[in-house]
Amino acid sequence: MTKQDLITKIIALEWKMFHEVPNVGGQAACQNNPKTFEIMRRSQALSWSEKTLTSYWQDLVEAENQKRNLMTEKYARMMASTFPEEYIKIMHHLPPLDPEVPALIEKIIKIILIWEEELVRQYPYVCQRGRPIHSSEDKEFVTSLETYLRGELATFSLRTLKLYLEDLLRYSSENKNMSKIILEETVKSYGFNSLEEANEKIKSVIQKQQG
Repeated sequence: MTKQDLITKIIALEWKMFHEVPNVGGQAACQNNPKTFEIMRRSQALSWSEKTLTSYWQDLVEAENQKRNLMTEKYARMMASTFPEEYIKIMHHLPPLDPEVPALIEKIIKIILIWEEELVRQYPYVCQRGRPIHSSEDKEFVTSLETYLRGELATFSLRTLKLYLEDLLRYSSENKNMSKIILEETVKSYGFNSLEEANEKIKSVIQKQQG
């Protein structure tokens, strides 16, 4: 199986889970937008090693066999920051984390947030279209990247987390910003040739709107 084939299988199973996430008041609009979901998830997955992708695929398959929805678990764990009182009521439904997992998650988040802060400085107009970076910026219906990551990474197996951290450390050792690689792939999927072009285009649109 090629890397592209593996990514396609991963996204198909992720979409199935995402589409089935229960939501107060019915499905959210994003749950009926497979194109955007595919672009975002593929852009991320392309930056991962095949080892990490294979391990994550195993996580997804094992979860499905156990009737677990990793997307539901991800959003539930995010509530620890966004809706702490509600989270207390549901946390007992979530599977316990391996004792090694929390520290691994924090190591990963620390690396990614440094990259994200660098991106905001380089491409402010592109980045303002995305999530705020830090959990301190969470609001009722606005979830930061830090909180999102903490929820998502908690759904990975210990094996996948270790492999993912290896990927991040490899990028760091090569002086590469993995978040930039992901964002560049994303803007190209929307028709831009580069992050520079996307940033200038968005800047121009905003300036016109401001008169």
